Amino acid sequence: MQQIDWIVLIGTLLFIVLYGTWKSRQQKDVGDYLKGGNTAHWWTIGLSVMATQASAITFLSTPGQAFHDGMGFVQFYFGLPIAMVIICLVFIPIYHKLNVYTAYEYLESRFDKKTRTLTAILFLIQRGLACGITIFAPSIILSAVLGWNLIYLNIIIGVLVIIYTVSGGTKAVSVTQKQQMAVIFFGMLIAFLLILNYLPLDISFSKALEIAGANGKMDILDFSFDFDNRYTFWSGIIGGSFLALSYFGTDQSQVQRYLSGRSVKQSQMGLIMNGLLKVPMQFFILLVGIMVFVFYQFNSSPLHFNPAAVKDVKKSEYAGEYKALEVQKEAIDKELAATQISYSKAESDAAKQTLAQEIKSLNSTEKQLRERSVAVIKKANPNAETNDKDYVFIHFILNNLPRGLIGLLLAVILSAAMSSTASELNALGSTTTIDLYKRNVPGKRERHYVAASRGFTLLWGIIAIVVACTANLFDNLIQLVNIIGSIFYGNVLGIFLLAFFIKYVRSKAVFIAALITQIIIIYFWYIDLMPYLWLNLVGCVLVMAIAVLLQVLLPKNDNSEEIILE
Repeated sequence: MQQIDWIVLIGTLLFIVLYGTWKSRQQKDVGDYLKGGNTAHWWTIGLSVMATQASAITFLSTPGQAFHDGMGFVQFYFGLPIAMVIICLVFIPIYHKLNVYTAYEYLESRFDKKTRTLTAILFLIQRGLACGITIFAPSIILSAVLGWNLIYLNIIIGVLVIIYTVSGGTKAVSVTQKQQMAVIFFGMLIAFLLILNYLPLDISFSKALEIAGANGKMDILDFSFDFDNRYTFWSGIIGGSFLALSYFGTDQSQVQRYLSGRSVKQSQMGLIMNGLLKVPMQFFILLVGIMVFVFYQFNSSPLHFNPAAVKDVKKSEYAGEYKALEVQKEAIDKELAATQISYSKAESDAAKQTLAQEIKSLNSTEKQLRERSVAVIKKANPNAETNDKDYVFIHFILNNLPRGLIGLLLAVILSAAMSSTASELNALGSTTTIDLYKRNVPGKRERHYVAASRGFTLLWGIIAIVVACTANLFDNLIQLVNIIGSIFYGNVLGIFLLAFFIKYVRSKAVFIAALITQIIIIYFWYIDLMPYLWLNLVGCVLVMAIAVLLQVLLPKNDNSEEIILE
């Protein structure tokens, strides 16, 4: 990195931190600190909701996912607009009517304290782990690619977020997320335009899409009922809807974003904005990955994108074997580039079909070489991380973008990490304060609970940094976050749906059903019974069915109160 990149990177991050701290410097009571004084407009809510979900993992993993597997991952988000409509019609009016600080307060009114506590603890477990991963994701990749110290990176990102989140609460999170989303959108657009500019002169955007399509990268819809395929239309519409309902409707990191709205209508409009823009945004990020794939059809790419793994193998006794694979890869790259040029210039369909088959064959051979390289890396170091999806985009940035823009794109990645981490810490602190601490330590002054919330936010920030420093890279980081959520979300969503719609089910049945369901879902995940998206549906249906069954079988001596909403 050049000096200009450091100036852009550090300047962008410092501006965000200082701006957020300054804008939210006066917090008088718990309402100001945890709900931003209910002053947020719909566009602030919409951007804040999007920024909370769009972590650094999104901008590191998603382009790499598209590079390797194509556009099919976008199906994962198909259920999101459906979920937004349901939340706007059902969840938001209830939360605003009860004037709650957290989603879980409602469950005590409807059921009892232990049910509220259980759901709050389930949230704290899964979101606490996910918060650590949102710090860890950019850190491990930037560490491997740039040679920066991993532990220091985790601490720097965590501390920057802690500064303005602890000082300013929800308002600080919301105002900084507007700046972060502006940096993110601008940076990704610049990257996309530069990729197109780097393609050969006679390769237009439409021809680039044609090249990607010829290699199966533009296959968006899969209507099969194949359980071995994680991303299909049906898993996206059904499993994705339940995941989005759980995440946006019951996860405090999202609920807190729209609880800060000045009215029900403002909150609803913010979520509708998210529903309308989220799928196109993810489509665009995947498209960036597709264009990176097309770029490497005309330019040499590494045999393996993870530099740390490559460094290990080149220092081992298997260096010669790996070098031989690299030589074969270079030869294929040259042949592939020439064939792609011929394909783009071909006029007859017959010639295009012949060249397309050659291109597929060359890409298939390249894929086999990559698989063989993984085997060699594993021989050199059995503990090496051989999944390189998360390294594809950052490799392109560092090796192809002009100076100054490298700093901007790194700022995009770190801004995304900060925005999602800030929301998660804010939610973890508020849930711990309201659902666990204030309920057991009542009667204190407002300033006491504001101080307690700051303290718990700081504590969770430290925990997140510790998790980040001890985490290990998974198959794909964006999948890991969604897997963690899917293990818990279905169960929590089922509890809320029971509370909203099945009034005769009481607290004891729900509490026992939730415990049983969580054990079953963890077991299902452990034995890999189904793709993780379906765990959301299964968990939701399971807890509701078991609760209804238990309510019928249990003695009628559950006298807990419930609230009836008209």
